[in-house]
Amino acid sequence: MSKLVYRFATVSGQGIHWLLKRNCSVTPAQLLWLYASICVVSLGIGAFFWLQGAKLVLPFAWIEVLMVGLAFLVYSRHATDGERISLQGGRLVVELESAGRLQRAEFRREWVRVEPRAGDRSLIEVSGHGRSVAVGRYVRPDLRPALAREIRMALRGA
Repeated sequence: MSKLVYRFATVSGQGIHWLLKRNCSVTPAQLLWLYASICVVSLGIGAFFWLQGAKLVLPFAWIEVLMVGLAFLVYSRHATDGERISLQGGRLVVELESAGRLQRAEFRREWVRVEPRAGDRSLIEVSGHGRSVAVGRYVRPDLRPALAREIRMALRGA
């Protein structure tokens, strides 16, 4: 296809693929282990003080553990969010995943427009045939124009 060097994309065979993901420092599995250790420590301390006669410490430890668990659940639902953009042959496919839901849009290569939504630091709008999808959430705002140029260059086949 093209012998260009891409900053954000990978070239495999006749296709070009962009994988833009959330920058998560902790995986959901690691988070589960962290939560289990917090539960053991917090409830252990609560049980110790309950046995010493401080009866209200243990209920508050349970409330703490439940609230931390709720916060971790919200975090882990979005830990695998991302955007996949694929250019294969005459088709550009954009897949957006958020909280386990997948949104997919497919465009013909020759009819696709790639432009910033409002300004230079806004999301990138990929549009064609009356549909549009905003991409670039997981790319720093100052790098979005470079990503848009790269997608445009790949679409032109330059």
